Amino acid sequence: MPSAPMVQSPLPAGSEDGSRRRRWGLWMVGGVGGTLVALYAVVTPFVAPALRRVCLPFVPATSAQIENVLKMLQGRRGTVVDIGSGDGRIVIAAAKRGFEAVGYELNPWLVWYSRYRAWRDGVHHNAKFYISDLWKVSFSRYTNVVVFGVPQMMPELQKKLKEELECNARIIACRFPFPCWIPDHTTGEGIDTVWAYDLKHSGGHEARNLEITPERES
Repeated sequence: MPSAPMVQSPLPAGSEDGSRRRRWGLWMVGGVGGTLVALYAVVTPFVAPALRRVCLPFVPATSAQIENVLKMLQGRRGTVVDIGSGDGRIVIAAAKRGFEAVGYELNPWLVWYSRYRAWRDGVHHNAKFYISDLWKVSFSRYTNVVVFGVPQMMPELQKKLKEELECNARIIACRFPFPCWIPDHTTGEGIDTVWAYDLKHSGGHEARNLEITPERES
């Protein structure tokens, strides 16, 4: 006689609920894990610079600051470099004025965005952006240097630029001046103030003997 087919008994209701909960748990763990990985990838480039010896936060240049920088570039020749170029505003503005302009930025997301903006504005041939630490770059080939710095970095950066730049270079400081150089030109007010230093003058004229009240961040 043929054997009777075996009938699988249904799982208890409690067992089905437990299996469903386990699946939901795995999906939740996977979702949370994926979110954390994505968040780490996005946030790390912004947080990592703060862990270095000098914190250089990204603060976009205002329209007035850009115009003041361009004023300081009037009549100048040669290449322009923006140290800590952020989203590329200064570099792109200089490229639109006919300069060969380069930006160095530690945050890769900002560099990629800057490259996109340069391509969108049609100046990508004259505007180049590189992911690099400013302390590891030689600026010897540039004749116009733009700096959006913070007070802690200015003395060391001043020494670095004085050692590397040619005597015909102009250094343009935004937001904070160099502590031991007397600016050759100044324009703007408040946070939009821009100081220009011609190295052939500023290199040998330090301000240590002058009674100058240091500016403070408002």
